[in-house]
Amino acid sequence: MTFELGVYSFGNTPRTADGRRGPTAQAIRDVLEAIKLADEVGLDYFGVGEHHMRAMPLSSPTAVVNAAAASTQRIKLSTAVSVLSTDDPIRVFQQLATAAAIAPGRIETVAGRGSSTITFPLFDHDEHDYDMLYASKLELLMAVNAGENISFDGPHRKRPLHDATVFPRPETPLKIWLGTGGSPDSVYRAVELGLPMFLGILGGTPEHWAQYGRAYRAAWKEAGHPAEQADIAVAVHGFVADTGEAARATYLEYEHRMMAEGMAELGRPAPPRADRAAAFGPGGMVFVGSPNEIADRILNLHGLLGHTRQILQMDVGGMPQRDFLRAIELLGTKVLPQIRTELAAR
Repeated sequence: MTFELGVYSFGNTPRTADGRRGPTAQAIRDVLEAIKLADEVGLDYFGVGEHHMRAMPLSSPTAVVNAAAASTQRIKLSTAVSVLSTDDPIRVFQQLATAAAIAPGRIETVAGRGSSTITFPLFDHDEHDYDMLYASKLELLMAVNAGENISFDGPHRKRPLHDATVFPRPETPLKIWLGTGGSPDSVYRAVELGLPMFLGILGGTPEHWAQYGRAYRAAWKEAGHPAEQADIAVAVHGFVADTGEAARATYLEYEHRMMAEGMAELGRPAPPRADRAAAFGPGGMVFVGSPNEIADRILNLHGLLGHTRQILQMDVGGMPQRDFLRAIELLGTKVLPQIRTELAAR
């Protein structure tokens, strides 16, 4: 098994010298610069998330994936996630199939319901249809990925599809992950559909999340799926700097700002600063520290969960781009080699 390490981003609108938010367009340019560096330093994966906020403006992850496909050589690229409930699964597939033509074998998608209902009024959907829309659209996305001729009559469509064709086609089917924040129903939905599971984690403990891995694999085995296809990936908040002290001080400042402002846009309270600081330790699920500390904590989680990929959201709260790029460099040149060496020796 090859363990993969990477980064994900929802965009990070920069701050001006007087503390105000700069242009959201710069956030798009910054994330493309970060993806190029991640490719150069040997990271395995970059996920482009979907948010519709001034602070995190990557609202069209497939567009960013296409741009990155043309400017990178080896790194895997993915939406992380596509909010499928309020998007069109055929268009998501077509856009990613276009990226796969540019970067064959390197394009994936994580399909999720979304962590909030902010996109429902924006795209004129009814919040009461939250689960129906996701389930039906995910089924259609999988059908389109499986073959170019589709007949489909899911409840989200006004008219059924009869032997419809969808182009372009990737040379091999896209890898589709089911994205979940830890809902038990989502774990079993992933198993029922035979999909790998991408856990989006903001809190808890390694031991808590290990339970989800055990439940997923037990249900996977009971369903009779091939054992080697029971992939689990993990997306967490985190940050790496040359020293643990610098990493913790930097990330606490910017993550707290991101949470306070982002939650305010959603009408929710942000977690207390002290609570987040507590989650930075080995017993928490925010991966902040020096390269050695991060490598040790990822290896510990891998021993409990057995996941095959871990990605970190590091550019938060208007963090300066230079700090984000340095963290990417350390992740690729210091953290990943330590993980690979340790796993090879086991």
